[in-house]
Amino acid sequence: MIRGLDHIGIAVASIEESRRLYEALGLEVAEIEEVPAEGVRVAMIPCGGTRIELLEPTRDDSPVAAFLAKRGPGIHHVCLASDAISEDDRRLRDGGYQVLRPEPTRGAGGSRVQFVHPRSTGGVLLELAQPPAESERP
Repeated sequence: MIRGLDHIGIAVASIEESRRLYEALGLEVAEIEEVPAEGVRVAMIPCGGTRIELLEPTRDDSPVAAFLAKRGPGIHHVCLASDAISEDDRRLRDGGYQVLRPEPTRGAGGSRVQFVHPRSTGGVLLELAQPPAESERP
C-alpha cells in the first residue's frame, strides 16, 4: 500500500556542483551512496517530510546517463513510499501497467524498488520504494 511521497529524483551531471544550491537554501546532504547495479551515485537531501535525490551517473551506459544525454539535467522520477511493494507490483501488473523490472530489486539504502514506465503514468517515470526491514539494512 502506498503511504506517501518518498522522494523526487533529479538527474545531475555532478552531485558536488548540484548540492551547493540546496545547501545555500539551508538543506543538508544526509548521505551519499553508490548503487553499482544502476550505475549511479545518489545524494539524499531531507526536505520537510520528503527528500530530494540527486542522481549522478557513474558510467556512460546507465539509465541516468542516457536521460542526461537525451534531456539534460532535471526531474528524473517521482518516488512513492510503499509498505507492501510486492502487492503494489502485482496490482500494477494486473491492471495492465508497464513495470520496468520482472520483480522489485534493491535500490539506494537497501530499499526494494520497482519502476513504472512513463507510458503508463501520463509521462512521469514512477518509482515505488519499500525500505528494508531492520534485519536487511546495510
